[in-house]
Amino acid sequence: MVTDFALLRLLQLISPSLPIGMYCYSQGLEMAVEDGLLTNEKQTGEWIDGVMARCVARVDLPLFIRFYDAWEKNDRESIAHWSHILMACRETAELRAEDRQTGQALARLLHSLEIEKSGVWMRSVDTTLANMFAFAAVNWKIPVREAAVGYLWSWLENQVLCAVKLVPLGQVAGQTVLTRLADSIPQLVDSAFDINDDKIGGSAFGLALMSSRHEMQYSRLFRS
Repeated sequence: MVTDFALLRLLQLISPSLPIGMYCYSQGLEMAVEDGLLTNEKQTGEWIDGVMARCVARVDLPLFIRFYDAWEKNDRESIAHWSHILMACRETAELRAEDRQTGQALARLLHSLEIEKSGVWMRSVDTTLANMFAFAAVNWKIPVREAAVGYLWSWLENQVLCAVKLVPLGQVAGQTVLTRLADSIPQLVDSAFDINDDKIGGSAFGLALMSSRHEMQYSRLFRS
């Protein structure tokens, strides 16, 4: 059961105002818009839905659950192992840099809030956002399922915010996409708990292609 304190901390973690720089990253969506693949609400929704279901729900979520369990047990070996696995699943330099930079930013924030053990992750090359999000959730006693729902919601909201700026979509269209895709979050989270270690993994060719090409995009607003 989520306490009021845990709920407030979860809302803090998933807020777009959290100073970890997520607004700087589009995860290849900017290149997809540049190439004319995303020109309207329908195409945008299909793109984000595909990445969420085939990548985030099959990589980030099951690994987030394992990070959470490892932090509860203070199992440093498992934390290091799953950190390496998560980085190995990132298919481009930009996606690896995004994970490392946002994770380190969250570690700095947690350190400034005087949460013990966060300081070592501020400069570690193995730092990832999922790891630090799980670390914060354990420290703030946010139940793992609610934390996983919040993690996926935060990713989805950031993608929609990017699309509103880039496609561009109107604010109402953005909210329509967000509402429709958010309906699948509970099911995706539940499925993530059933993914065995050897089944972790997922990708979308379009995401990898757009992300790698974005590294050479001449004019851009986002860092990924």
